[in-house]
Amino acid sequence: MKVIWFTLVTLLLTASLVACTSTAKKPALPEEVPEIGHGMVQGYMSMEEQLDSKLWEPPAPTEDSPRQALDDAISANTEALRGTDRWELAARDADLSFPAAPEAFSCTLGIRISKEDTPWLYMLLRRTLTDIGLSPYSAKNFYNRERPFMVKGDDTCTPADEEGMRSDGSYPSGHTAIGWGWALILTELQPDLTDALIARGRAFGESRNVCNAHWYSDVVAGRSAGAAAVAKLHSKAECLEAMDEARTDIERAREKGLTPTRDCAAEAEALKKTFF
Repeated sequence: MKVIWFTLVTLLLTASLVACTSTAKKPALPEEVPEIGHGMVQGYMSMEEQLDSKLWEPPAPTEDSPRQALDDAISANTEALRGTDRWELAARDADLSFPAAPEAFSCTLGIRISKEDTPWLYMLLRRTLTDIGLSPYSAKNFYNRERPFMVKGDDTCTPADEEGMRSDGSYPSGHTAIGWGWALILTELQPDLTDALIARGRAFGESRNVCNAHWYSDVVAGRSAGAAAVAKLHSKAECLEAMDEARTDIERAREKGLTPTRDCAAEAEALKKTFF
């Protein structure tokens, strides 16, 4: 009986060691976090920790002000891009749902971004979308500025979103905050791509001008909100740990040759078009 028991224990221990060894070789997956509504998941900051952007964003431009004159001029310039490949890219950039949203930076990073292939990076972007995306809302709700398509009486590159946008203040731009914030985070993960990532982050925000969804001053203010949110996220140990894991995800994706699913040449061509 003792021999049988010893053999059984030995087998169990061996199986356990094999299982542990096998598990150790696989990268740990990020924990799932609850959804808080509208497809958004819990960020790294609590609602009480969200930024109060109305305290530090400059006031929204007033009618007949120099800032509004600049907004009007740039808005007029964007009309030349209506219906072009840049207009189509602006429509893709407007999609903040997952898995679509992170693909905006896949060509710049040179990898495929997905829950299956880059789980830590995917979850990092998904959770920070919430934190960064909420950063402009104190000012948005305070100023409740009308969007350009409402003032001009025309349409946007995403007609299905227009009803919701009518009740969502224009200043500052939430999409811009997210794109700029992601560019800053990704730059920390891949500093060798700083110039390209910052350029894509800027273009992501300017897509809102091309789309006729935001004024230029909305986009400028959105960058401030995004940067402020990223700065505060650096006080969150969980976020910093996720960034370390995401950096490894990127390296692993490159080793595996996981290239973007987008047409990167077509995206680069579209990004050459500007309204300045």
